[in-house]
Amino acid sequence: MSEPQKVTALIMAGKRSGVLDPLAQRAGVAQKCVVSVNGTPMVARVVEQVAACDRVGQIRIVAHEPDEIAAQPVVAKLLDEGRLTFAEGKFNIVDSVFSGAEGVDFPLLITTADNCLVTPEGYSEFIEKALAENAGAAAGLARKEDVQAADPQGQSKFYQFKDGGYSNCNMYWIGSEKALAAAEIMREGGQFVKFPRRIIKAFGFMNLIRFRMGWGSKEKLFAQISRRFGIKLVPIVLSKGQYAIDVDNERTFEVTKRLLAKTEGKRG
Repeated sequence: MSEPQKVTALIMAGKRSGVLDPLAQRAGVAQKCVVSVNGTPMVARVVEQVAACDRVGQIRIVAHEPDEIAAQPVVAKLLDEGRLTFAEGKFNIVDSVFSGAEGVDFPLLITTADNCLVTPEGYSEFIEKALAENAGAAAGLARKEDVQAADPQGQSKFYQFKDGGYSNCNMYWIGSEKALAAAEIMREGGQFVKFPRRIIKAFGFMNLIRFRMGWGSKEKLFAQISRRFGIKLVPIVLSKGQYAIDVDNERTFEVTKRLLAKTEGKRG
């Protein structure tokens, strides 16, 4: 029986140019990704979960300040084993993805260092669904009702499609080097709900109209985008709403800490 296909995981752990994140400032560290949530630094938690996913082979962290991250015991261990490497972070998400993808084996799973609520099972679910779809590129989504069940007082804006509302899970798939061009979708951060001009730039004006009016299914919209990019772009709907909650600010920090404490117990 053959081994299941392994993917390379890129963990995006960059920081904004010239700006100290308020959470990092409060914690007395140089970057947000090493702030502890329920007793564990965010990047260490994400690395641990990614490494525990049986569909992930090599791991690469894309960072501006790797030394602070490399000092984390789980990271140091994987560095010593040769399973983990670093790539230079750029001050643009797309250029950082290109940097992280240089010289690695495809396909790529892309996640972020503040995705503290994604489990190894969540990454496996995403990878298996992307492989089953033979996706050139993919984005992980969670259903509105699942996100609100996990965080009832949370976000109010969702991507609206004919079959309901969805939220981005900060999980992406790049199936091949050719498909890497799809990373251009993320060039300005991917906040399409807040900044509709980004949809026009990435996808075209008519797709913005369909998106804003909720006229089409997500599958139809992704198929239209696929034609624009010349690759198969697939929406991957994940089973848990918590996967769409990352640590962006004080509120989501507290939500994440509370949800982790439910499963781990309070650790600080």
